Amino acid sequence: MFINYAYAADAGPSSMLQSAAGIFPLVIIFVIFYFLLIRPQQKKGQEHKQMLSKLEKGDMVVTSGGICGKITGVAEDSVTVEIADNVRVKVIKEYILTIKGK
Repeated sequence: MFINYAYAADAGPSSMLQSAAGIFPLVIIFVIFYFLLIRPQQKKGQEHKQMLSKLEKGDMVVTSGGICGKITGVAEDSVTVEIADNVRVKVIKEYILTIKGK
């Protein structure tokens, strides 16, 4: 009829090493995601902003909706695109994907 008591061990340096070893894979995964996903998207966004700032009258463009046309007017946040003879559409600059030429 003896009762034995079990006591928890003190948190020593070995538990600190185990918690640091558990965080290390998460840090590695974040670094991989940064270089494979986040950084390329930021670079692509910067290139797109530069392209939009260089839009000028006479450029042939393609919108995100697939409409091709010639820029006939440029405003601060939009452009006017002629998609057929005497058919002009006002498009917000962010929706222009590429410049095809002049």
